[in-house]
Amino acid sequence: MEQGSDVQVPFFRTAISEQEISDVAACLRSGWLTTGPHVRHFEAEFAAAVGARHAVALNSCTAALHLAVEALGLRRDQAVLVPTMTFAATAEVVRYQGAVPILVDCDPVTGNIDLADAAAKLAQVHDGRFAAVAPGLRVVGIVPVHVGGHMVDLDALDAFAEAHGLWVIEDAAHAFPAAWRRDAGAAWRTCGANTARITCFSFYANKTITTGEGGMAVTDDQALADRMRMMSLHGLSHDAWGRYSGRGGWDYRILAPGYKYNLTDVAAALGRGQLRRAEDMRCERERIAHVYLQALADLDEIELPVLSSDRVLSWHLFSIRLRLDRLAIDRNGVFDELRGKGVSCSVHWRPLHLHPYYEEMFGAGTELCPNASQRWLRVISLPIFPGMSSAEIDHVVRSVRAVAVERRHVLTSQAAARA
Repeated sequence: MEQGSDVQVPFFRTAISEQEISDVAACLRSGWLTTGPHVRHFEAEFAAAVGARHAVALNSCTAALHLAVEALGLRRDQAVLVPTMTFAATAEVVRYQGAVPILVDCDPVTGNIDLADAAAKLAQVHDGRFAAVAPGLRVVGIVPVHVGGHMVDLDALDAFAEAHGLWVIEDAAHAFPAAWRRDAGAAWRTCGANTARITCFSFYANKTITTGEGGMAVTDDQALADRMRMMSLHGLSHDAWGRYSGRGGWDYRILAPGYKYNLTDVAAALGRGQLRRAEDMRCERERIAHVYLQALADLDEIELPVLSSDRVLSWHLFSIRLRLDRLAIDRNGVFDELRGKGVSCSVHWRPLHLHPYYEEMFGAGTELCPNASQRWLRVISLPIFPGMSSAEIDHVVRSVRAVAVERRHVLTSQAAARA
């Protein structure tokens, strides 16, 4: 194995322009740092970008998801279908409300939620055969995740939700900008354009656009937007912008026990500049993805992300799946060898049902979601980000190819020796 490579490729490098730095500096000089005019402009501009009527800017996607389930009235005697292949936030916001997340298996190729398994889990709940759900607990919603920015089949999702009387909240942390269509002749449905009751986006540092920390909830429902906005700042009747900008009085009322989830103007100033470049940055990630797809297509040791003429991918992630039966080492070994060659990678994700908290809650191991249990042992996410140099892209390709070939040769030699 090559050690101490001179080329070091980070998993992600933030793409912030000089104009965005100037915009943030101007915000700092303005004297208005917390939620104010930049946040309001950012909300309006983001809503227009995705085709939603309302947008509520928040300090994280977790906050957006939490306010979404709260606004829809999720409570302790209810349960929600949540994919096991996701980050902690998707399920933990359900627990915040005292409700139960029912973990659902994934499609083994895309990693997106498997609606067939969701239907099976629903049947188990209704028949009293799902151990983690107490009798009488009602399943009221589903929270799909568009893994890596590859959207789920929205027609299938809509039909499933309607058939079972469920609301839909999209965890779109990876999916801006992204879109889906039924077929080549159909209109595109942009993620967030009334694709769910509420759609939640992330602007964390490594996401497709960033505010450092931040998120956005979008909806076409005025009442839901008003509830989330109020609950994002202690349940007050007026925010600081309304109280101190000269637009309103100093007084306020506490209408509900809310939270401290508001986004700052400093963050929004950065987000507005990022938003203006969002499609250009998506196209740059797409270009890198196509280089990977072409350069790695002949390797029998890996499976590549799927492409579809009915998806616009955000390409937040480029995840390969290892064919472990054709390699002499496991996923962790490949990960370590790539890191030794100067390529930083990640794994998305250890499924929720294999974390101690949910193992204890559900009293089940790998068999709860077998596809996800197998998929996560094979998956590695390669670097893909705007501003990635040709030398960095080439180094990733050479390193992946080298590990595959070196370990394939080892396997072949061992097989020959046994023969």
